[in-house]
Amino acid sequence: MAEILKDGGIWLVTAVILLIGLAGCVIPVLPGHLIILAGAVCYRLVVGQSAGIGWWGFSILVLLMAVSQAFEIMSGSLGAKWFGGSRWGAVGALVGGIVGLFFLPFGLLVGPLVGAFGFEKLFAKMKTRESAVSGVGSVVGTLAGMGFKIVVGVLMIAVFLLDVLVW
Repeated sequence: MAEILKDGGIWLVTAVILLIGLAGCVIPVLPGHLIILAGAVCYRLVVGQSAGIGWWGFSILVLLMAVSQAFEIMSGSLGAKWFGGSRWGAVGALVGGIVGLFFLPFGLLVGPLVGAFGFEKLFAKMKTRESAVSGVGSVVGTLAGMGFKIVVGVLMIAVFLLDVLVW
C-alpha cells in the first residue's frame, strides 16, 4: 500500500509540474517548455534510470523545445513578411517583440505591431496602410507562435508519457 501511495504521489507532483509547464506556454513569464523538461528530468531523478525517461525521449524533448523557441522568436517577423512587409518590417517586429517583453502581457502583441509599423514607416518609407498591414501581420505571426508553443508543449508531455509508460 505504501508503494502505491509513493508512486501516486510521484505521478501527482510530476503531473502538476507538467501542467504548470503547459500553462507557461501561454503565460509569458513562465518558461513553459523548460518547466516541462525539468519535470521530466525530476521524474527520472526520483524514480531512477530504469523507470524514468530515456535518452531518446530526453533528446526529443530538447529538440522540440529548441525548435519552438526558434519559431517563437521569429514568428512576429515572419508574420510581417507573410503579410507583405519589407525586411524593415520584419526587423521592426523582432525589435518590438523584444521591447514588448518588458511590458507584459500586452507588450507581446503591441510590441511587434508598433515595431513593424514604425520600421516600415521610418526606414522602408511605406504608406500608412501598407505599414499597418505589416504590423497586423506581425500580430498574426506572434499569435501563431503562441499557438505553436501550446502544440509543442502538448507534444512534449506526450513524448514524456510515451517514453515512461510505453517505450
